[in-house]
Parts: sequence; C-alpha cells; structure tokens
Amino acid sequence: MKAWRRCCAGLLAVLWLSGCGSDNNDSATEQEPQQEQPIDVASESAAAPAEVDPLAVEINASATLRGDRRLMVEGETNLPDETHLLLVVERELSGVRWQARTTVSDGRFAAGPFGSGSGLPDGGYTITVDLVEATIQPASVQERIGKQGEHLEGDLVRSSRHGLGQVARYSRRYLIGSEPRRATDQVEVLEVE
Repeated sequence: MKAWRRCCAGLLAVLWLSGCGSDNNDSATEQEPQQEQPIDVASESAAAPAEVDPLAVEINASATLRGDRRLMVEGETNLPDETHLLLVVERELSGVRWQARTTVSDGRFAAGPFGSGSGLPDGGYTITVDLVEATIQPASVQERIGKQGEHLEGDLVRSSRHGLGQVARYSRRYLIGSEPRRATDQVEVLEVE
C-alpha cells in the first residue's frame, strides 16, 4: 500500500513539473526583436494627482425642542454630500450623552430626537458636530478632503485624537428652559455664546 502511494505521489509530481515548462519551443535566437512602444506623455500627466483647493470647513447647527421635550438638531455645512458626521448632545450637569450618526445631503444634516423618553430637564447642554476621520469617509468625500483630511482648513479643523489626520469639530452650548434644575413644560431653547 505504501509503495502504491509513493508511486502515485511521484507520478503527480512529474505531471506537475512537466506543466511548469515553457510552451514556447522556439529558441532564443529565432525570436523576433521586441519593438519599443512610444511613451504617451498625455496619459502620464493624467495619472498625476490633480491639485485640490483647500476646504475652509463651515458648520452651523441649531436645536429645537419637540413637544415630548426631546431635542432635534439640524444644520448646514460646506462639506461634500455623503460626508459622515457624528452629533453628540451632552447634559452639562450630569455628563449624560446621546449621540447619532448622520450624513450630509445638499449641504444639510439632521439628527434626533436626543434625550430620554421622559424628555430633557431644564439646564445647559453642549451640542457637538464632529467630522469623523477621512479614512472612514466614502471615496467621493476623500477625494475632496484628502485621504488624511489634509485639504481641510479653518478654525474648526484640528488633528485627530488617533493620529489619523485632520478632522473638524463644531461645538455650541445651549440652555433649555429658564431654571437649570427644575423642569417645566413652558421652555424655550436659547443659544448661549
């Protein structure tokens, strides 16, 4: 039985090695000389990366309080369509946070409602809109902002915490109601600068 296996293994090895040879039976002296192809300068310049103008990031957001005392956030930006954003609402007193991911469409974004089912109590809240790292943005967005966000500029732009290039962050403080520690049904959302 062992001899049979060795014979089969040897036969397979010979067949495999014979398949590795060249199919070309011509000798090296009989081959035609290869012609040099002309270099197309236009195609080489097209392969070079196009110069991209810097993008001065602009983000503006506003908040509205729904009837159930939960917060809706919407805003405008000059970031390209399909850009992924992360919106975070944080209650200053307790540090409780709510977050949602959204996408830019026609220069606008929206997310919410934020808050617990019982609604948000009166007090101060911080609303943050983050442009997440370029590495997880769609290819069309990366073309505009750069693979590492290198085309981004402006007051909202900073280095990523994880060393993945540049990101942008918009943050604004909002006050809900008039008394920070007591909830009422008659409230108004005010922007605090």
